[in-house]
Amino acid sequence: MAEGSDAAGDGDDAGEIRVGTCGYQWYDPPEGWKEEYESKLHAYSADPAFDLVELNRTFYELPQVSTAERWRREVVDDFEFAVKGWQALTHEWASPTWNTHREGVEDDPDVDTDEVGSLQPNPTVREAWDRTKARADALDANVVLLQLPPSFGTDEATVDAMRELLSDVDREGLTIAWEPRGDWHDEPDHVAEVCADLDLVHVVDPLRDEPMSDHPTAYLRLHGLNDDRYDYAYDYSDAELRELRERVDELSESHETVYVLFNNDAMYENARRFQELLGA
Repeated sequence: MAEGSDAAGDGDDAGEIRVGTCGYQWYDPPEGWKEEYESKLHAYSADPAFDLVELNRTFYELPQVSTAERWRREVVDDFEFAVKGWQALTHEWASPTWNTHREGVEDDPDVDTDEVGSLQPNPTVREAWDRTKARADALDANVVLLQLPPSFGTDEATVDAMRELLSDVDREGLTIAWEPRGDWHDEPDHVAEVCADLDLVHVVDPLRDEPMSDHPTAYLRLHGLNDDRYDYAYDYSDAELRELRERVDELSESHETVYVLFNNDAMYENARRFQELLGA
């Protein structure tokens, strides 16, 4: 955890910067970690490189609330979870993301598979939000990420449905971070309008795009800089990480909290190097 650098201003009022990764499943703990830590998650949380983790397993399949409570107990003090919203909120049943996670969902009395996804304001998606929120509460999370597929369009009907759902779901202090994809990249003003109307954080890679939301939280996801913005086979150079630090410092001057989450193949090493830059 770091405060904003003086490089972007006087630094006295700079917001908090928190660094982590999207998932921890492939984290390689230090040798002998099983003697010191309860779990890989515990070891990850104790690593000075990471102030938070974005749980991506909650996107595919929600854990039991009791499991989320256990995860919260396992981590060190001041460690933070961000929760990636369950795909029943965002992805329709035909999406390949459901392929290995259909078992049990089809038999769930609260899930109509014809209704899942696209932030539709129907009982199934509302229930998906309530379930996601219950896990976020158990983890004492501040942010729920809604990652929308490219098929989630910018047309009026789609956006109206999104407005209806998100304008009245029970947030109880939770911040909703929205990562639009597809045609939304070409409509930044439209993104800004939706974020302002629904009090959303616009999720971006700051080395590619400017965040369009006027919100005290900034939420950055670093996927790499290949031609395909979602080709995660990438390792950031030292120069790119220095550029990222400059951008993060700037954002910390106008935001209370800046979340920096690496989501590329070299995410653990890149997060560690970036944390070292912040402390330099």
